[in-house]
Amino acid sequence: MQTFTEKAVAIIQQIPAGHVMTYGQVASEAGNPRGARQVVRVLHSMSKKYDLPWHRIINAQGGISTPEKAEAKGDTQRQRLESEGIQFDDKGKIPLDIYRWHPPLEI
Repeated sequence: MQTFTEKAVAIIQQIPAGHVMTYGQVASEAGNPRGARQVVRVLHSMSKKYDLPWHRIINAQGGISTPEKAEAKGDTQRQRLESEGIQFDDKGKIPLDIYRWHPPLEI
């Protein structure tokens, strides 16, 4: 049986280019609907090891969540998403009804 972390990694690895998922959505799909902060931890500690497409994970409002001190990382995330064809609205948000990815039932 897979752990939450293993499930989260598997889900994130499968997000196709040009699509996004929210932290909470990944957490829910991995078995813990209240585990959005755990997804942050997974991304922070395992993105390099598993070559995770970290830039495809956004907040529930369709925005990029980066601390003010990490503004350059937010710029990098936006550039990567735009290079995959994702368009931001005039408020800097990604329309989730267009770009949200839903994984297959079995991961």
